[in-house]
Amino acid sequence: MRYLLIFALLVLFASCQNEKEQFSADEIINRTIAIAGGDIYKKATIDFKFRENKYKSVRNGGEFLLEREIKDSLDTIRDVVSNTGYQRFLNDSLITVPDSMMVKYISSVNSVHYFAHLPYGLNDKAVNKELVGDAEINGMPYYQLKVTFSQNGGGTDHHDEFLYWIHKENFTIDYLAYKFHINEGGLRFREAYNPRVIEGIRFVDYKNYTQEDFNTDLCQLDELFEEGKLKLLSNIETEDVKVILKKS
Repeated sequence: MRYLLIFALLVLFASCQNEKEQFSADEIINRTIAIAGGDIYKKATIDFKFRENKYKSVRNGGEFLLEREIKDSLDTIRDVVSNTGYQRFLNDSLITVPDSMMVKYISSVNSVHYFAHLPYGLNDKAVNKELVGDAEINGMPYYQLKVTFSQNGGGTDHHDEFLYWIHKENFTIDYLAYKFHINEGGLRFREAYNPRVIEGIRFVDYKNYTQEDFNTDLCQLDELFEEGKLKLLSNIETEDVKVILKKS
């Protein structure tokens, strides 16, 4: 009788453990955002430098402003994307931008801020999330979470597909991959490194890899990475990161 009781308790414990680990895509993203900074993002002004250009994001609840500043020996260009639209300034003077170029500039500004602020933004209304499987990379357990974007609110690159490898215990994005379609398309796989926490917000840099076969499934890239079959293109580094939090 005692052995039957022990066996029943072990089955119950295993069942509880399995049930505990059954998170939905939304729950996984919510935990990941909370670990990385959570509500702190909503009141943060973040400055950083990326490839010689200066970037700045300002958030106040649901309002946001994303900036990029480009300097040369003569002029300063500042691109501003916000809830109210897009503006470009040349030496502090507002200038008119053709619609075709405006789309390009908005996409460029959004892209840099998107990666720098991950995982914040993965709960936006245009984001579609799906838990597609599990994986191991370098012996560590991960959720594989696929992200696509709705056309309404998803921007000009809404056809792009993303896959995130989220650590099952730490709830950190340690790897990500995406398939893009502009400029004849391509595949990228990124390995996060240099994690650091500044004023409660977690930032990382990335080693940026490519896979030449565009038809490769994103889910296969982790295996190709471990086999050393991906080509290292560059390092994606956010430098001189500063965070200022709005006082309540």
